[in-house]
Amino acid sequence: MGKQLLFIVLFLYLSLSGNGQKLPNWCIGPFIRPSKVNPIIEPDSSTFLDPMTNSLLKWKASDVFNPAAVLKGDTICVLYRSEDKSAMGIGKRTSRIGLATSLNGINMSFEKEPVLYPAEDNQKRNEWPGGCEDPRVAVNDDGDYVMLYTQWNRQVPRLAVAISKDLRHWHKYGPVFQTAFNGRYKDMATKSASIVTKLKNGKLVITKVNGKYLMYWGEEHVYMASSTDLIHWKPLEDREGHLAELISPRKGFFDSKLTECGPPAILTQRGIVLMYNGKNDEGPNADNNYTKNAYCAGQVLFDKKNPTKVLERLNTPFLIPEASFEKSGQYPAGTVFIEGLVFRNNKWYLYYGCADSRVAVAITK
Repeated sequence: MGKQLLFIVLFLYLSLSGNGQKLPNWCIGPFIRPSKVNPIIEPDSSTFLDPMTNSLLKWKASDVFNPAAVLKGDTICVLYRSEDKSAMGIGKRTSRIGLATSLNGINMSFEKEPVLYPAEDNQKRNEWPGGCEDPRVAVNDDGDYVMLYTQWNRQVPRLAVAISKDLRHWHKYGPVFQTAFNGRYKDMATKSASIVTKLKNGKLVITKVNGKYLMYWGEEHVYMASSTDLIHWKPLEDREGHLAELISPRKGFFDSKLTECGPPAILTQRGIVLMYNGKNDEGPNADNNYTKNAYCAGQVLFDKKNPTKVLERLNTPFLIPEASFEKSGQYPAGTVFIEGLVFRNNKWYLYYGCADSRVAVAITK
């Protein structure tokens, strides 16, 4: 009887997400933080010759956070946002994208210099002096790695695309909405894109839905855009000619302030699973079960035949700030900000930013 009870307790434990919620079968997870390994990426004193100042700069001396992730062969590659110490305050320093690689998803080797950064190139207007922020990365059938990231010139954040064959050398194509609707959305604040992927031969690969590439994107609301070439994207509008809002903040829930897209979405048999970052409100709309202004992680299921239609949505987050480094640093209200997801050897590896200051990983059993 004792062994049977132990089995039941163990089963329930493995069926629960980090905050004790039993996940429905359409969700990805549950995720467990591996013991005594996080954070897996922290600031250091690496230097490189900065094109903006023409001087050696400690490019990740202040904070590292908000990572993308992708599988290259058997290697997990994490592309993370880093900040220097050029100023004080969120959004006031320069961000660059660094590359870390790992054979087990935990122990990282690091490129000494950033792989994507504000340089003397044709994106200077969009990226100087704020830099390159918050990447999401996925690979297509041809082996092209597609990075969707935020260009920040400290005036307007713009969602942009860069493509690489090796994750080290990137071709920047600029803002993703620069041609759609005659440039209507080119100079609008845009962020956070989750391109739709599917599992193919044991790894996530970019896929088409109804004949086109799709991405969910947005910081406050979740929107959609489509593309035929992964470079030029057309936002979905409603009948009134406004951006079509697919999901939005909910009063009294963990995502009462923002619903910001996370890692690449996944086309499954049950539908399209989008993981997203929900920010709790600081006022009367907040969910009092969580710290005000905290970022927690949610999931929503869209219809695979009609990818604008919500089928189900978690009412409580599947990942919440728990560790001290997830509730300190630049964002002491608490942040687990998910952006990187890899499937390797029948396990999911979820990479996330911790309080805009460190990088951590959670893994399925």
